[in-house]
Amino acid sequence: MRARNERLVLSLVRRHQALAKSEIARMTGLSAQTVSVIMRLLEKDGLLLRGEPVRGKVGQPSVPMRLNPDGAFFFGLKVGRRSTELVLTDFVGNVRQRERRTYDYPTPKATLEFSTESLGKMISSMPPEAKGRIAGLGIAMPFYLWDWAQTLQVPQEEMDPWRVSDLKADLARRLDIPVFLQNDATAACGAELVFGPADGPRDFLYFYIGFFIGGGVVLNGAIFSGRGNSGAIGPLPVPDDVGGVRPLIDVASLYVLERAITTAGVTSHSIWETTQRWDVPKVQLENWLKQTASGIAYAIVSSCSLIDFECVKIDGWMPQDIKARLVEMVEDKLSELNLTGLERPAVLAGTVGPEARSLGAASLPLSERYLSEA
Repeated sequence: MRARNERLVLSLVRRHQALAKSEIARMTGLSAQTVSVIMRLLEKDGLLLRGEPVRGKVGQPSVPMRLNPDGAFFFGLKVGRRSTELVLTDFVGNVRQRERRTYDYPTPKATLEFSTESLGKMISSMPPEAKGRIAGLGIAMPFYLWDWAQTLQVPQEEMDPWRVSDLKADLARRLDIPVFLQNDATAACGAELVFGPADGPRDFLYFYIGFFIGGGVVLNGAIFSGRGNSGAIGPLPVPDDVGGVRPLIDVASLYVLERAITTAGVTSHSIWETTQRWDVPKVQLENWLKQTASGIAYAIVSSCSLIDFECVKIDGWMPQDIKARLVEMVEDKLSELNLTGLERPAVLAGTVGPEARSLGAASLPLSERYLSEA
Protein backbone atom coordinates (compact mmCIF):
# COMPACT_ATOMS: atom_id res chain seq x y z
CA MET A 1 0.00 0.00 0.00
CA ARG A 2 2.86 2.39 0.82
CA ALA A 3 4.50 1.74 -2.56
CA ARG A 4 1.20 2.32 -4.35
CA ASN A 5 0.63 5.59 -2.50
CA GLU A 6 4.16 6.76 -3.27
CA ARG A 7 3.63 6.08 -6.97
CA LEU A 8 0.32 7.90 -6.85
CA VAL A 9 1.93 10.97 -5.24
CA LEU A 10 4.78 10.98 -7.78
CA SER A 11 2.31 10.65 -10.65
CA LEU A 12 0.29 13.62 -9.44
CA VAL A 13 3.36 15.77 -8.89
CA ARG A 14 4.58 14.87 -12.39
CA ARG A 15 1.22 15.68 -13.94
CA HIS A 16 0.87 19.05 -12.20
CA GLN A 17 4.62 19.88 -12.01
CA ALA A 18 4.38 21.09 -8.39
CA LEU A 19 1.90 20.32 -5.61
CA ALA A 20 1.57 21.04 -1.90
CA LYS A 21 0.64 18.44 0.70
CA SER A 22 -2.89 19.80 1.09
CA GLU A 23 -3.55 19.61 -2.67
CA ILE A 24 -2.39 15.99 -2.85
CA ALA A 25 -4.54 15.04 0.15
CA ARG A 26 -7.57 16.60 -1.54
CA MET A 27 -6.90 14.84 -4.87
CA THR A 28 -6.20 11.41 -3.43
CA GLY A 29 -8.47 11.24 -0.40
CA LEU A 30 -5.48 10.30 1.75
CA SER A 31 -5.13 11.94 5.13
CA ALA A 32 -2.86 14.97 5.44
CA GLN A 33 -0.70 13.01 7.88
CA THR A 34 -0.28 10.10 5.43
CA VAL A 35 0.62 12.44 2.58
CA SER A 36 3.08 14.29 4.82
CA VAL A 37 4.87 11.04 5.72
CA ILE A 38 5.02 9.95 2.07
CA MET A 39 6.38 13.26 0.87
CA ARG A 40 9.04 13.35 3.57
CA LEU A 41 10.20 9.88 2.56
CA LEU A 42 10.26 10.81 -1.13
CA GLU A 43 12.21 13.95 -0.33
CA LYS A 44 14.67 11.95 1.77
CA ASP A 45 15.08 9.49 -1.12
CA GLY A 46 15.99 12.39 -3.41
CA LEU A 47 12.91 12.07 -5.62
CA LEU A 48 11.20 15.31 -4.57
CA LEU A 49 12.50 18.83 -4.09
CA ARG A 50 11.01 21.43 -1.77
CA GLY A 51 9.87 24.67 -3.39
CA GLU A 52 9.48 28.15 -1.97
CA PRO A 53 6.63 28.52 0.57
CA VAL A 54 3.45 30.11 -0.79
CA ARG A 55 1.64 32.29 1.72
CA GLY A 56 -2.14 32.45 1.68
CA LYS A 57 -4.47 34.82 3.46
CA VAL A 58 -4.75 32.61 6.56
CA GLY A 59 -2.88 29.69 8.14
CA GLN A 60 0.56 28.32 7.51
CA PRO A 61 2.17 28.81 4.07
CA SER A 62 1.97 25.82 1.74
CA VAL A 63 5.17 24.30 0.39
CA PRO A 64 4.91 22.97 -3.17
CA MET A 65 7.00 19.91 -3.99
CA ARG A 66 8.34 19.08 -7.44
CA LEU A 67 10.24 16.21 -8.99
CA ASN A 68 14.01 16.22 -8.61
CA PRO A 69 15.48 15.87 -12.12
CA ASP A 70 18.45 13.99 -10.61
CA GLY A 71 16.18 11.65 -8.64
CA ALA A 72 16.35 8.83 -11.19
CA PHE A 73 17.76 8.10 -14.64
CA PHE A 74 16.46 5.95 -17.48
CA PHE A 75 17.87 4.59 -20.71
CA GLY A 76 15.70 4.40 -23.81
CA LEU A 77 16.75 2.39 -26.87
CA LYS A 78 14.86 2.87 -30.14
CA VAL A 79 15.48 0.28 -32.85
CA GLY A 80 14.09 1.47 -36.18
CA ARG A 81 14.17 0.31 -39.78
CA ARG A 82 16.63 3.05 -40.75
CA SER A 83 18.28 4.09 -37.48
CA THR A 84 18.83 3.19 -33.87
CA GLU A 85 19.11 5.64 -30.99
CA LEU A 86 19.97 5.44 -27.31
CA VAL A 87 19.04 8.24 -24.91
CA LEU A 88 19.64 8.83 -21.22
CA THR A 89 16.83 10.78 -19.58
CA ASP A 90 16.41 12.20 -16.11
CA PHE A 91 13.39 12.02 -13.80
CA VAL A 92 11.49 14.80 -15.60
CA GLY A 93 12.22 13.56 -19.12
CA ASN A 94 15.15 15.76 -20.11
CA VAL A 95 17.56 14.01 -22.47
CA ARG A 96 21.00 14.11 -20.83
CA GLN A 97 22.92 12.06 -23.41
CA ARG A 98 22.23 10.68 -26.88
CA GLU A 99 23.90 8.31 -29.35
CA ARG A 100 22.46 7.61 -32.81
CA ARG A 101 23.39 5.51 -35.82
CA THR A 102 21.76 5.22 -39.26
CA TYR A 103 21.89 2.19 -41.55
CA ASP A 104 20.20 0.56 -44.52
CA TYR A 105 18.54 -2.05 -42.30
CA PRO A 106 18.92 -3.34 -38.72
CA THR A 107 20.63 -6.59 -37.74
CA PRO A 108 20.69 -8.16 -34.25
CA LYS A 109 24.49 -8.22 -34.13
CA ALA A 110 24.98 -4.57 -35.08
CA THR A 111 22.14 -3.45 -32.79
CA LEU A 112 23.60 -5.31 -29.81
CA GLU A 113 27.08 -3.92 -30.51
CA PHE A 114 25.78 -0.35 -30.78
CA SER A 115 23.70 -0.72 -27.60
CA THR A 116 26.50 -2.25 -25.55
CA GLU A 117 29.08 0.29 -26.70
CA SER A 118 26.79 3.29 -26.20
CA LEU A 119 25.53 2.14 -22.80
CA GLY A 120 29.10 1.62 -21.60
CA LYS A 121 30.11 5.08 -22.79
CA MET A 122 27.15 6.79 -21.15
CA ILE A 123 27.35 4.96 -17.85
CA SER A 124 31.09 5.55 -17.52
CA SER A 125 30.58 9.31 -17.97
CA MET A 126 27.96 9.55 -15.19
CA PRO A 127 28.90 10.69 -11.66
CA PRO A 128 28.89 7.90 -9.03
CA GLU A 129 25.71 9.24 -7.38
CA ALA A 130 23.88 9.25 -10.72
CA LYS A 131 25.00 5.70 -11.55
CA GLY A 132 23.31 4.50 -8.39
CA ARG A 133 20.06 6.07 -9.54
CA ILE A 134 19.77 4.29 -12.91
CA ALA A 135 16.32 2.67 -12.81
CA GLY A 136 16.35 0.66 -16.00
CA LEU A 137 16.50 0.37 -19.77
CA GLY A 138 13.49 0.41 -22.07
CA ILE A 139 13.58 -0.92 -25.63
CA ALA A 140 11.17 0.28 -28.32
CA MET A 141 11.35 -1.73 -31.51
CA PRO A 142 9.12 -3.15 -34.24
CA PHE A 143 7.95 -6.70 -33.67
CA TYR A 144 8.40 -9.40 -36.34
CA LEU A 145 11.19 -7.51 -38.09
CA TRP A 146 11.90 -10.52 -40.31
CA ASP A 147 8.51 -10.07 -41.98
CA TRP A 148 9.60 -6.74 -43.49
CA ALA A 149 12.56 -7.88 -45.59
CA GLN A 150 10.71 -7.38 -48.88
CA THR A 151 9.44 -3.92 -47.94
CA LEU A 152 12.92 -2.94 -46.75
CA GLN A 153 14.25 -4.34 -50.06
CA VAL A 154 16.68 -6.53 -48.14
CA PRO A 155 17.45 -10.23 -48.81
CA GLN A 156 15.34 -12.37 -46.48
CA GLU A 157 18.42 -14.11 -45.07
CA GLU A 158 19.67 -10.75 -43.76
CA MET A 159 16.56 -10.33 -41.60
CA ASP A 160 16.00 -13.95 -40.57
CA PRO A 161 18.39 -13.71 -37.55
CA TRP A 162 15.71 -11.59 -35.86
CA ARG A 163 13.54 -14.73 -35.63
CA VAL A 164 15.80 -16.18 -32.94
CA SER A 165 17.24 -12.97 -31.52
CA ASP A 166 16.25 -11.80 -28.04
CA LEU A 167 17.67 -8.29 -27.66
CA LYS A 168 16.03 -7.79 -24.28
CA ALA A 169 17.60 -10.93 -22.82
CA ASP A 170 21.00 -10.21 -24.42
CA LEU A 171 21.13 -6.73 -22.88
CA ALA A 172 19.76 -7.91 -19.53
CA ARG A 173 22.69 -10.33 -19.27
CA ARG A 174 25.12 -7.45 -19.76
CA LEU A 175 23.46 -4.96 -17.41
CA ASP A 176 22.68 -4.92 -13.70
CA ILE A 177 19.41 -3.02 -14.25
CA PRO A 178 15.86 -4.02 -15.25
CA VAL A 179 15.19 -4.17 -19.01
CA PHE A 180 11.77 -3.67 -20.62
CA LEU A 181 10.51 -4.14 -24.19
CA GLN A 182 7.58 -2.66 -26.10
CA ASN A 183 6.47 -2.17 -29.68
CA ASP A 184 7.95 1.08 -31.00
CA ALA A 185 4.68 2.81 -31.95
CA THR A 186 3.08 1.84 -28.64
CA ALA A 187 6.14 3.22 -26.84
CA ALA A 188 5.78 6.50 -28.75
CA CYS A 189 2.18 6.65 -27.58
CA GLY A 190 3.43 6.10 -24.03
CA ALA A 191 5.77 9.07 -24.38
CA GLU A 192 2.83 11.28 -25.36
CA LEU A 193 0.95 10.02 -22.32
CA VAL A 194 3.81 10.45 -19.82
CA PHE A 195 5.52 13.57 -21.16
CA GLY A 196 2.59 15.27 -22.87
CA PRO A 197 0.56 18.13 -21.36
CA ALA A 198 -0.92 17.51 -17.92
CA ASP A 199 -4.34 18.70 -19.03
CA GLY A 200 -4.35 16.51 -22.14
CA PRO A 201 -7.20 14.17 -23.12
CA ARG A 202 -7.74 10.95 -21.18
CA ASP A 203 -8.95 9.01 -24.24
CA PHE A 204 -7.24 9.35 -27.60
CA LEU A 205 -6.11 7.53 -30.71
CA TYR A 206 -2.43 8.03 -31.52
CA PHE A 207 -0.62 7.86 -34.86
CA TYR A 208 3.17 7.81 -35.18
CA ILE A 209 4.59 8.08 -38.69
CA GLY A 210 8.02 6.51 -39.04
CA PHE A 211 9.42 4.19 -41.70
CA PHE A 212 6.08 2.45 -41.12
CA ILE A 213 3.04 4.13 -39.60
CA GLY A 214 1.92 2.71 -36.25
CA GLY A 215 -0.17 3.81 -33.35
CA GLY A 216 -1.63 3.35 -29.92
CA VAL A 217 -4.88 3.54 -27.98
CA VAL A 218 -5.21 5.46 -24.71
CA LEU A 219 -8.31 4.88 -22.59
CA ASN A 220 -8.93 6.53 -19.25
CA GLY A 221 -5.38 7.83 -19.09
CA ALA A 222 -3.66 4.49 -19.75
CA ILE A 223 -2.41 2.64 -22.81
CA PHE A 224 -4.76 -0.15 -23.85
CA SER A 225 -2.67 -2.85 -25.46
CA GLY A 226 -5.18 -5.71 -25.37
CA ARG A 227 -3.27 -8.92 -25.91
CA GLY A 228 -0.29 -6.85 -26.99
CA ASN A 229 -1.31 -5.59 -30.43
CA SER A 230 -4.17 -3.13 -29.89
CA GLY A 231 -3.65 0.13 -31.70
CA ALA A 232 -1.62 -1.49 -34.50
CA ILE A 233 -3.35 0.73 -37.03
CA GLY A 234 -1.01 -0.11 -39.93
CA PRO A 235 -3.15 -3.00 -41.30
CA LEU A 236 -6.36 -0.88 -41.38
CA PRO A 237 -7.75 -0.97 -44.95
CA VAL A 238 -8.16 2.48 -46.50
CA PRO A 239 -8.93 3.70 -50.03
CA ASP A 240 -5.92 4.48 -52.19
CA ASP A 241 -5.71 7.14 -54.88
CA VAL A 242 -6.52 4.79 -57.77
CA GLY A 243 -9.87 3.45 -56.62
CA GLY A 244 -8.60 0.43 -54.71
CA VAL A 245 -8.10 -0.48 -51.06
CA ARG A 246 -4.72 -0.87 -49.37
CA PRO A 247 -3.41 -1.19 -45.79
CA LEU A 248 -2.72 2.18 -44.19
CA ILE A 249 0.91 1.14 -43.76
CA ASP A 250 1.31 1.10 -47.56
CA VAL A 251 -0.24 4.55 -47.93
CA ALA A 252 0.93 6.69 -45.01
CA SER A 253 4.42 5.42 -44.13
CA LEU A 254 7.69 7.25 -44.75
CA TYR A 255 9.00 4.40 -46.87
CA VAL A 256 6.33 5.37 -49.42
CA LEU A 257 7.81 8.88 -49.56
CA GLU A 258 11.33 7.46 -49.72
CA ARG A 259 10.49 5.33 -52.76
CA ALA A 260 8.76 8.22 -54.53
CA ILE A 261 11.85 10.38 -54.00
CA THR A 262 14.32 7.76 -55.21
CA THR A 263 12.11 6.95 -58.21
CA ALA A 264 12.41 10.63 -59.13
CA GLY A 265 16.18 10.17 -59.15
CA VAL A 266 16.84 12.13 -55.94
CA THR A 267 18.60 10.89 -52.81
CA SER A 268 16.33 10.36 -49.81
CA HIS A 269 19.04 10.39 -47.12
CA SER A 270 17.90 13.69 -45.60
CA ILE A 271 14.61 12.29 -44.32
CA TRP A 272 16.49 9.81 -42.11
CA GLU A 273 19.35 12.07 -41.01
CA THR A 274 17.40 15.01 -39.57
CA THR A 275 13.95 16.36 -38.78
CA GLN A 276 15.04 20.00 -38.78
CA ARG A 277 14.54 20.43 -42.50
CA TRP A 278 13.95 17.97 -45.34
CA ASP A 279 15.57 18.65 -48.68
CA VAL A 280 13.09 16.67 -50.81
CA PRO A 281 11.26 17.38 -54.08
CA LYS A 282 8.07 19.39 -53.52
CA VAL A 283 5.91 17.34 -55.91
CA GLN A 284 6.67 14.02 -54.18
CA LEU A 285 6.22 15.55 -50.73
CA GLU A 286 2.84 17.09 -51.62
CA ASN A 287 1.57 13.85 -53.15
CA TRP A 288 2.65 11.92 -50.08
CA LEU A 289 1.01 14.40 -47.70
CA LYS A 290 -2.24 14.23 -49.66
CA GLN A 291 -2.49 10.43 -49.65
CA THR A 292 -1.28 10.20 -46.04
CA ALA A 293 -3.89 12.68 -44.83
CA SER A 294 -6.60 10.82 -46.70
CA GLY A 295 -5.53 7.45 -45.32
CA ILE A 296 -5.35 8.70 -41.75
CA ALA A 297 -8.76 10.39 -42.05
CA TYR A 298 -10.38 7.14 -43.19
CA ALA A 299 -8.57 5.26 -40.39
CA ILE A 300 -9.94 7.77 -37.87
CA VAL A 301 -13.51 7.21 -39.06
CA SER A 302 -13.11 3.42 -38.84
CA SER A 303 -11.57 3.63 -35.36
CA CYS A 304 -14.17 6.06 -34.02
CA SER A 305 -16.89 3.69 -35.17
CA LEU A 306 -15.64 1.28 -32.49
CA ILE A 307 -14.41 3.63 -29.75
CA ASP A 308 -15.70 7.14 -29.16
CA PHE A 309 -12.31 8.84 -29.04
CA GLU A 310 -12.19 12.33 -27.60
CA CYS A 311 -9.14 13.22 -29.62
CA VAL A 312 -6.67 12.02 -32.25
CA LYS A 313 -2.97 12.88 -31.99
CA ILE A 314 -0.57 12.71 -34.92
CA ASP A 315 3.20 12.66 -34.49
CA GLY A 316 6.17 11.29 -36.34
CA TRP A 317 9.71 11.51 -37.61
CA MET A 318 9.27 14.73 -39.58
CA PRO A 319 9.90 18.47 -39.40
CA GLN A 320 7.48 20.52 -37.31
CA ASP A 321 6.09 22.45 -40.28
CA ILE A 322 5.34 19.28 -42.24
CA LYS A 323 3.56 17.77 -39.25
CA ALA A 324 1.47 20.90 -38.86
CA ARG A 325 0.48 20.75 -42.54
CA LEU A 326 -0.42 17.09 -42.25
CA VAL A 327 -2.68 17.72 -39.23
CA GLU A 328 -4.43 20.52 -41.14
CA MET A 329 -4.91 18.29 -44.19
CA VAL A 330 -6.33 15.47 -42.06
CA GLU A 331 -8.85 17.94 -40.61
CA ASP A 332 -9.82 19.05 -44.10
CA LYS A 333 -10.24 15.47 -45.32
CA LEU A 334 -12.38 14.57 -42.30
CA SER A 335 -14.70 17.42 -43.24
CA GLU A 336 -15.33 15.69 -46.57
CA LEU A 337 -16.19 12.28 -45.09
CA ASN A 338 -19.55 11.02 -43.87
CA LEU A 339 -19.46 10.95 -40.06
CA THR A 340 -23.18 10.41 -39.59
CA GLY A 341 -23.78 8.81 -36.20
CA LEU A 342 -20.24 9.57 -35.01
CA GLU A 343 -18.84 12.27 -32.77
CA ARG A 344 -16.03 13.94 -34.68
CA PRO A 345 -12.81 13.89 -32.61
CA ALA A 346 -10.41 16.80 -32.34
CA VAL A 347 -7.24 16.28 -34.41
CA LEU A 348 -4.08 17.57 -32.74
CA ALA A 349 -0.35 17.41 -33.35
CA GLY A 350 1.55 15.18 -30.96
CA THR A 351 3.61 17.14 -28.45
CA VAL A 352 6.69 14.93 -28.06
CA GLY A 353 7.88 14.96 -31.67
CA PRO A 354 10.46 12.83 -33.50
CA GLU A 355 12.00 11.56 -30.23
CA ALA A 356 8.73 9.94 -29.14
CA ARG A 357 9.96 6.37 -29.66
CA SER A 358 13.23 6.91 -27.76
CA LEU A 359 11.51 8.80 -24.94
CA GLY A 360 8.75 6.19 -24.93
CA ALA A 361 11.38 3.51 -24.44
CA ALA A 362 12.86 5.46 -21.51
CA SER A 363 9.37 5.88 -20.04
CA LEU A 364 8.98 2.09 -19.68
CA PRO A 365 11.20 1.75 -16.56
CA LEU A 366 9.93 5.12 -15.34
CA SER A 367 6.31 4.01 -15.51
CA GLU A 368 7.00 0.55 -14.12
CA ARG A 369 8.79 1.82 -11.02
CA TYR A 370 7.50 5.28 -10.24
CA LEU A 371 4.11 5.99 -11.84
CA SER A 372 0.55 4.98 -11.17
CA GLU A 373 -2.30 4.70 -13.67
CA ALA A 374 -4.79 5.94 -11.10
